[in-house]
Amino acid sequence: MIRLIRRLVRLVVPYRRDLSLAWSTIKGRKGGFIGSFVAIAAGSAVITACGILLMSGLSTGVTPERYSGAEVVLGGEQSFWLDESSEIRYGERVTLPADKVAAVAAVPGVRSAIGDVDIELSVLAPNGGAVGGPDGFPVFGHSWSSAALGPFQMGTGRTPSASDEVVLDAGLAARAHVSPGSTVRLVIGSIASSYRVVGIANPPGGRLARQSAVFFTDDQATTLSGRPDRVDAIGVRAAPGVTPGQLAKRITAAVPDMEANTGAERGDVEFLDVGDARSLVVETAASFGGTMVLIVVFVVASTLALSVQQRRREMALLRAIGATPKQIHWMIGAEMTLVSLAGALVGAIPGIALAFVMRGVFILAGAMPSDFQMDVGLTPIFASLVLCMLSARLGGWLVARRIAKTSPVEALGDAAVEPKKIGWVRLSIGVLLIPLGLLLTVGNVAVSGDSAADTAASAVLMFVVATGCIGPLLIRGAIVLFGSRLNRQSEAHGFLAQANARANSRRLSAAATPLAMGVTLAAVQIFGASTTTAASQDQLAAGLRADHVLTASSGAGVSPEVVDAVRAAPGVSVAAPVARMQVLLSFGSEGSIQTKPYAAQGVVPEQLSDTMDLQVIEGSIADLHDQTVALSRIVAQTVGATTGKTIVLRLGDGTLIKPRVVAIYERGLGFGDVTLPNDLVVAHTTAQVDTAVLIRSANGTNSKALAGALRSALARYPTVKVRGRGAFQDPPGPGGSGDWALNLLFQTLLLGYIAIAVVNTLVMATAARVREFAMMQLIGASRDQVRAMMNGEARIVVFSALLFGLLATVPPLIGISLGLTKSPVPSLSALGLIAIVVLTIALSWGPIAIATRFAMRLAPVDAIGGRE
Repeated sequence: MIRLIRRLVRLVVPYRRDLSLAWSTIKGRKGGFIGSFVAIAAGSAVITACGILLMSGLSTGVTPERYSGAEVVLGGEQSFWLDESSEIRYGERVTLPADKVAAVAAVPGVRSAIGDVDIELSVLAPNGGAVGGPDGFPVFGHSWSSAALGPFQMGTGRTPSASDEVVLDAGLAARAHVSPGSTVRLVIGSIASSYRVVGIANPPGGRLARQSAVFFTDDQATTLSGRPDRVDAIGVRAAPGVTPGQLAKRITAAVPDMEANTGAERGDVEFLDVGDARSLVVETAASFGGTMVLIVVFVVASTLALSVQQRRREMALLRAIGATPKQIHWMIGAEMTLVSLAGALVGAIPGIALAFVMRGVFILAGAMPSDFQMDVGLTPIFASLVLCMLSARLGGWLVARRIAKTSPVEALGDAAVEPKKIGWVRLSIGVLLIPLGLLLTVGNVAVSGDSAADTAASAVLMFVVATGCIGPLLIRGAIVLFGSRLNRQSEAHGFLAQANARANSRRLSAAATPLAMGVTLAAVQIFGASTTTAASQDQLAAGLRADHVLTASSGAGVSPEVVDAVRAAPGVSVAAPVARMQVLLSFGSEGSIQTKPYAAQGVVPEQLSDTMDLQVIEGSIADLHDQTVALSRIVAQTVGATTGKTIVLRLGDGTLIKPRVVAIYERGLGFGDVTLPNDLVVAHTTAQVDTAVLIRSANGTNSKALAGALRSALARYPTVKVRGRGAFQDPPGPGGSGDWALNLLFQTLLLGYIAIAVVNTLVMATAARVREFAMMQLIGASRDQVRAMMNGEARIVVFSALLFGLLATVPPLIGISLGLTKSPVPSLSALGLIAIVVLTIALSWGPIAIATRFAMRLAPVDAIGGRE
């Protein structure tokens, strides 16, 4: 590691004298480099954390349990690949044809091939409660032949030989307090049946950590799976002398359309949540890590620019005495090399801790299993070191360009006063981005459908960049228009604050601009989410007409048989089953094929309007049968679909269909963007059950009496419960219940890093005014008046940041609201707005006050003679 660092330093800065000069400069101006050091250290921590998550997603996972004895585990293609590096995971298990078991067994080098099915079930205790797996993990049923993949060893009893006989793993038997000869009740779907326990099997390794297993006869397991011609996975035992890698290649070459997994990847087939977590972790860590590299470049460049601006006279003198542009570049580059090296190494340690914090958030969001292992190695740390050093060098090069190309005479002139004009390129970019952002958010250029909201949300970056480009002009305008209202000109400190702000608007802009950018990003995230949530809740409340909702308290869901049972209950007018899944919709866009995931529901069209009003605007839900589909207005506009047109859609288990659009409705946010026939959705879910059953009571029926009648009708279905309307929550899919935690995590990290930039800028800019504060005190100003002047400048910074930051959010929020609800008025969160204002004040007022006290720690006589 040390050798690599030395080589990296020599590669970045080959001349030792440059490092020596840089080190002397850093020791002489520690305060000017602290900001860059802090920015790089914080960036290193985040990049290291993302690197650890990325490596963990690529190389670790969860150790297989029931498949630990199989050298190769075969499963269906569980992902739809958008390109070579980007994928969307299917929400349901992708199964394999059962006849592939024999084809795999015939491959040379295969000792045995065994098909396996997963049957999610519940074990009922004698008191009626459910006995789950270890630590709340589920219980699955399998065929006894698949026990050889563990391998499971029979402890006591014998193997099952009749359809009503089962074998339990030792841990489950102990929790259920059963032994060979006992009777146990198993609930599959919603149907409870009694089975006789004939044996207790010992799992591999002595215990199952994330599941429990119940073994049926092979024929009974095939029947209970509901798919006699399909298997969930195929476990392969290798012949002696054949390695897993060799065998996997032979199998995939001989039997296509399967994924062959070896090593830790076998757990991805056994536990779908592990594969989902691996995909999500890799994608988010790579995406956010790349974004953070760009942010590090921006923050380091802005921090370094302020540091160099404070050294204008020094740089001008160097140019005047003959320093070449190349020497200026090398000097600043050497300084950045040393600062970035120290900052990256210091930030690596908290980066490891941050990785585990991020892992905890992933677990909290339900996006990662709690036993997902982390890979903490030197590779992420070294990668962070390289990226931070290169980012710092790039930021230093951007800053050094202007100084290096300035002639010595111009350099001395620029050092005397702050330059008033900003470059024409920067001005042009800032001015042009504003109308372009307006066109993309509220103009006709914005595309329709969900892309309109996505485009509006993305266009916020244009306003952020525009704010950064023309920030000095905006600050000058704010000072002219509102300066006298923020600071009274009749008072000395108010006059000084106003005069200082006008004379040094660039310095003020360096603090207010990144603060305004942070306000914009935070406001769009908070208010965009509140707009989406409010629209979804309003649509669900307005469209749900059911009086009661039936859901499963445990197990996979509600079996279709339950619907027939409750329809005969006294007082029930309509019982409508609803099944949910995530589907993938492919469509042509700008000459290419795009694929997006959407939340879907399966319904029975007959009497659907009595329990659910989708607000159909075109076509008829009554035509929803067989290969047909209804789409929300947003999705229909996105894919360019109209009634009568066919679309390309992949169901939750990857099955490709081309249904005909029979209706378009408005309330997609509340009920799901895609509506399909109920039997079609149920047939392609993993457990083949409904999510819920909506109950509408007959006119004049007492609600409590109806609830009692429903409970009586459900006596045969112990896991199905009668609940209120609130149990029918928002549909699963993109933007589901756990996404808020991930969004909060990444926005907190991003905005936190911007906050570091703001604090750095404010502290550096204020602390560098030692001589100015000393001169003011020598000519009669008191310390309180100087602090009051700085409070006046802080008011300008806070007001300007809030004003321009919130103004920049208006067009994107209008565009988001128009795209989602057709209303230009977004839903604002009062608590979110208060939080933004409070945080803005804290990030600006606090650092300015602390830095002002620090700058005035010396006596004025001593400070006036110090270095600028």
